Amino acid sequence: MPPLLDFKDIQEKLSTQFRPWQRSFQFWVRAADIYTGYKVFQLRVSLVKDEEKQEAMWEGQHELAAEKIYAMCSDLGGFFLKVAQIIGKPDLAPAAWVRRLVTLYDRAPATPFDAVKLVLEKELGRSIEDIFERFDVEPLGSASIAQVQHPGVQDLMMTDIHNLQAFALYMQKTDIKFDLFSVTKEMEKQIGYEFDFTREANAMERIRQFLYENNKTSPVLVPRVLKDMVSRRAFVMEYMDGIPILNLGDEIAKRGINPGGKIAAAAKQNILKSLTLAYGQMILKSGFFHADPHPGNILISKGSKSGCLVRLWAGEDLPDKLRLGYANLVLAIADGDPIRAAESYRELGIDTLSKCENEMQEFFRLAQTMFDTKLPPGVAMLQPFSEDSSIKKISVETFPEELYSVLRTVHLLRGLSVGLGISYSCAEQWRPIAEEALYLAGRLKDTDLKTKRRRQSFFRRLL
Repeated sequence: MPPLLDFKDIQEKLSTQFRPWQRSFQFWVRAADIYTGYKVFQLRVSLVKDEEKQEAMWEGQHELAAEKIYAMCSDLGGFFLKVAQIIGKPDLAPAAWVRRLVTLYDRAPATPFDAVKLVLEKELGRSIEDIFERFDVEPLGSASIAQVQHPGVQDLMMTDIHNLQAFALYMQKTDIKFDLFSVTKEMEKQIGYEFDFTREANAMERIRQFLYENNKTSPVLVPRVLKDMVSRRAFVMEYMDGIPILNLGDEIAKRGINPGGKIAAAAKQNILKSLTLAYGQMILKSGFFHADPHPGNILISKGSKSGCLVRLWAGEDLPDKLRLGYANLVLAIADGDPIRAAESYRELGIDTLSKCENEMQEFFRLAQTMFDTKLPPGVAMLQPFSEDSSIKKISVETFPEELYSVLRTVHLLRGLSVGLGISYSCAEQWRPIAEEALYLAGRLKDTDLKTKRRRQSFFRRLL
């Protein structure tokens, strides 16, 4: 077995491997290769008239691109593992992309133990042997961004995000009529947060307390933080045993249950219901929520049939104006009301430009696509490059940076629901929470609540 590298060797190796100009060069060469590959392919496939042959050609192109995207994200690591988590979802990306990119979830390269030990002992002021009765050398998982061992990693992340911002500006002017630049600006802010474990530990405790105070039984389990073992660069939390949500189907099969049967479907439905309820309460009632529910952050608690464990928290504050504007949009989507949806977009500061005749129909389709976990009728997955895509017909000229975390959360929840084979609407589930938020803000009267039955259950919750 080869000896472990010492910390200076690690520093030297990483500083050589991750020089900013080298990362920028690698990103642009690879991104240009993937992009031009698709543009050239679009011209080639347009010459083929047979639809079945076209589909087979597209599948081959997606397989080729998936390997290139995987290689880029895997080789560059860090921030690009986060990018893989965002785009590698069943509702957004081609199946070939999802199959390849899903293997990057929760599989960032592990930190050498010597580096971890050095940082922990420096931050906590004691030796590992004095602090812990037992310390496993092999990690349970590895974070994609804030790994303590990478010298200068935050500066390198800024290099990555600035490259992505330039690429986003190009894409929104050519192929995707959406304010991608604002989205990447919010991502830049989030990267800074991920390097402050003190902030993350405080966010975890705040969310944990909120969920336990607002429910007889918390819909998700949140690990406790050991407060005397928290610093900016390290923190220790309670261990909770669970099954990665992506392995749920295999776990169900191990127990002798048909993964495609009614019992499995009911279990998956309960898990999604619990998870989505927690997010609805956080976003609409509190405005402070965990903004990263990708599969690598979610476990199914072994002690509960439907309880969910969110392993790592990154809190996001949503201003009241946006929180209530989004509550209004939730009601519009749940009620199928395009006029109210358009009013909510204006209230939220989302500026759109129509390029079609049936504007209201396409606008509402866009609102569903962006902010509901249930895709519009007839849409199996998002196709932002397709001429039939709502984003091609209703371009999003301006999108508030602060709202990106809500958008990302809804899309990650949708990715989970599609991955589990469960179709459901978070807008419909969140309707009573949205009504409560608007009622308490004086924007709804009791007569505005949809039914007498709903009003009665609503007031029981308030009491």
